[in-house]
Amino acid sequence: MPEVRLIGDDGQQVGVVKTDEALRYAQERDLDLVEVAPEARPPVVRVLDYSKYKYEQEQKAKAARRHQKQITIREIKLRPKIATNDYETKRGHVRRFLGSQDKVKITIMFRGRETTHPERGEQLLMRLAEDVADLGTIEQRPNLDGRNMTMVLGPVKQREAGDDEGEGDQKRESGGGKDSRRNRAAAEAPAPEAPAAEPEPQPAAEEEIRRSA
Repeated sequence: MPEVRLIGDDGQQVGVVKTDEALRYAQERDLDLVEVAPEARPPVVRVLDYSKYKYEQEQKAKAARRHQKQITIREIKLRPKIATNDYETKRGHVRRFLGSQDKVKITIMFRGRETTHPERGEQLLMRLAEDVADLGTIEQRPNLDGRNMTMVLGPVKQREAGDDEGEGDQKRESGGGKDSRRNRAAAEAPAPEAPAAEPEPQPAAEEEIRRSA
């Protein structure tokens, strides 16, 4: 490439220069000449410390990966006429997966004449969704595809669950509005004073008896 658009080590654009001049510019500053936009015309190059630049790019990539949430989809297979014990076991697996913030794909497998009653599979899936509603929500409703019926459950977001708990605590603290204010007012009000005792009446004839004596 005979010419390049040069960006200096301070981030300011130097302009379009000869490639040899750009190399000389970088060598004078003991830095590297890095091509940052090869598709441009002319290509864009920048003067920088390549080792530091590479390290910063790796750190940015690591930070981006940390913020990316990896979604795992688990699969549970059921039969329309599943036994109670087997159903409870499968339900436990679904709850565990949802609790780990994984999605769960539940598949009902029909065999033979079972395909003539797809509503039984749908009822089973909806029953399972209700049993785990505190941990998961339906992302894909029951869908029949050939001999299989599938449904996808997604985990309830943890922050939403925390918000619900906070709202519940706030409601409990409020304690019913008027009743709580009435109770507090009653507790803060001074206790009523007891009425003064009336003096006991003295017998009228007692003084006259003493005089006659």
